[in-house]
Amino acid sequence: MPGGTSIRTIEGTPIATGLRIAIVVSKYHDFVTDRLQTGALAALAAAGVVDGNITVIRVPGAFEIPAAAHHAAAGAQFDAVVSLGCLIRGGTPHFEYISSAVAHGLTAAAVATGVPISFGVLTTNSVEEALERAGEGKNNKGWEAATAALEMATVVARLRA
Repeated sequence: MPGGTSIRTIEGTPIATGLRIAIVVSKYHDFVTDRLQTGALAALAAAGVVDGNITVIRVPGAFEIPAAAHHAAAGAQFDAVVSLGCLIRGGTPHFEYISSAVAHGLTAAAVATGVPISFGVLTTNSVEEALERAGEGKNNKGWEAATAALEMATVVARLRA
């Protein structure tokens, strides 16, 4: 490795006791998003986040996730925000417009607030694909989004220290 041992590495950790986490979850396609929420909550519990440090914010649909995530992050109450939703492709361009708006909105909110906001919004071609990504265990995309949020919260904390 060039430079030997003088290179400093900053990396997050999925162990996050004491962190305050918001979960913004869409109610639309709740047969999928409820499972994503369950996965996210399981990941947070496994990382040592206590229930009292978790706030679930339910919004009507995926389009509303970025605004809620931005408000949650801007309020300085949370160390990270987990965003969860489900978009299933249909026969019109609506899917592309909404998925693009959500992705750009969440990126903008994270940059504007400086608070990590993870992307756990499924964009699938079918109900079957969505349910497959919302299964049990660590392959659940809600679990993955929560873990990413925790790791980024610890990275940001280390960068600010």
